[in-house]
Amino acid sequence: MFRMSKAETVFFDQFVKASEKAEECAHALYMLTTDYTDVAHKISAIEKIEHECDLIVHETMTLLNAAFITPIDREDIFLIAKEMDNIVDSIDSIAHRFVMFNVKSITDDTISMVNLITQSTKELTLLMRELVRMRKSKTIMKHIIEVNRIENEGDQLYRKSITDMFTNQPDPIEVIKWKGIFEYLENALDACEDVANIIEGVVMKHA
Repeated sequence: MFRMSKAETVFFDQFVKASEKAEECAHALYMLTTDYTDVAHKISAIEKIEHECDLIVHETMTLLNAAFITPIDREDIFLIAKEMDNIVDSIDSIAHRFVMFNVKSITDDTISMVNLITQSTKELTLLMRELVRMRKSKTIMKHIIEVNRIENEGDQLYRKSITDMFTNQPDPIEVIKWKGIFEYLENALDACEDVANIIEGVVMKHA
């Protein structure tokens, strides 16, 4: 594709680092929800990953401010970095709400949503690794489409779960509690799709 200096390719390296942290954070949430024990310790691990992702984002912004030439539009670099941060922030917020809302056990639909978040972050990591060779890549659009598909599946599961709660849950406190948690679960999937959509726009600009 276009020729890039090492100083320019560093942004793609930063994207990979951030996506790997998002994937790691999603996996940590999956481990928490599928084995809901030692909750405080597992949430602390998620917090640590979230702080590490923050550092990567801050480092990316510092590099962006110092860069004379960037391989893609500055606005796109900014948006990708911020949306990657939003994914990890949403996952961190989900984990903390289990404690804040005094959750005693995890529902099957919650685990299914977390599994979708895990799948989506894995696709984003694969996508970020392809971005540096976007013109030559034969799989980059495949990963973008898969993130969109996962988000659509999450929308359907979200609607089903909310409907089931309002239909079958007699305790209004439980409805409020789980509705709040599911909104954050959906936010995490939406943030994944936002990243994929931004990258799709980048690919189109450089096609």
